[in-house]
Amino acid sequence: MRTLIDIPEAEFTQLKTVVRQLGISRAEFIRRAITVSLAPYREGMSHAAFGLWASHPMDGLEYQERMRAEW
Repeated sequence: MRTLIDIPEAEFTQLKTVVRQLGISRAEFIRRAITVSLAPYREGMSHAAFGLWASHPMDGLEYQERMRAEW
């Protein structure tokens, strides 16, 4: 999808410098920026695991050390 956006001159100048350094197009940089910006709003496995050990009786570090001791 194509869209039209206004970018302040200072940010546009910096954008031109960064894309030149990265060797990518402005469009690619903006696509990447949008992907990164939207990441916190996506439902996913990373959020599903947060707080998983909250109700577990054993401390997470204690469990990790016990499991490693078995190796």
